[in-house]
Amino acid sequence: MTRDPSSPGSAGRLPGMRRLRSVAAVLVLTLGLGPMLVSCETAPISGRSQLILLSPSDEMKLGLQAYQEILKKERLSTDPVQTALLARVGARIAAATGRTDFQWEFKLIDNDKMVNAFALPGGKVAVYTGILPITRDEAGLAAVIGHEVAHATARHGAERMSQGLLVQAGLAAGAIAAGASGRDSASTQALLGALGAGATLGVILPFSRLQETEADRLGMTYMARAGYDPRAARDLWVRMAETSAKMGRSTPEWMSTHPSNASRIRDIEAMLPEALAIYKPR
Repeated sequence: MTRDPSSPGSAGRLPGMRRLRSVAAVLVLTLGLGPMLVSCETAPISGRSQLILLSPSDEMKLGLQAYQEILKKERLSTDPVQTALLARVGARIAAATGRTDFQWEFKLIDNDKMVNAFALPGGKVAVYTGILPITRDEAGLAAVIGHEVAHATARHGAERMSQGLLVQAGLAAGAIAAGASGRDSASTQALLGALGAGATLGVILPFSRLQETEADRLGMTYMARAGYDPRAARDLWVRMAETSAKMGRSTPEWMSTHPSNASRIRDIEAMLPEALAIYKPR
């Protein structure tokens, strides 16, 4: 708990408190947070309030840069059937978002060992061939694309970057406070380690899991708008759970950036009625 400088027993720490406040202010300005602290936005569908300290234009520039760097290191698939499937599904999901300001791109990366996909700000999407046996069909792929695209449209990446900046500023302020209180180096490092672990387990990981659930909900909405049965999202995660079980992967949910497969399937089933209400087969 931070003690008020005017309270009994704190007068001797007044210079330290002044120093802490001054350096914290410098940190805020250095990180570029000062004029942007009121950048509150609202996540699509869920209506959750978001604090984002990065402008949309800067976010898109970073997304494009990261996308280009990744593609330089990867081999793109030349399979005409699979690439055509991705292009078709991607176009339908992109249209369902209504984000005409995004420069949509959908690339298939030839890597059968990587069971993954990602979307970066501005509509840059990549899918690894390793996930295709699990998606199985067009609707399964739409579930993956819808989820990843939802991360981009909801600005989850910028939100995580903003959170990271605030956590770093908080840890830096903690280090200064520890120094001002006269702690030795060992105890200061122990304190910072505890603060860092607490921030990870108590803030960063739960927040990441919240974003994943939010992306599932928004992704199913995009699927339904695009004419894909949102129940395919549940079926996809049942297969994901089966695959994970076969591979012996079982990270405890509280230590993971993602909900457990069981939690995810349960949450998707609870969210399905909302998506089914707007689903119209094509």
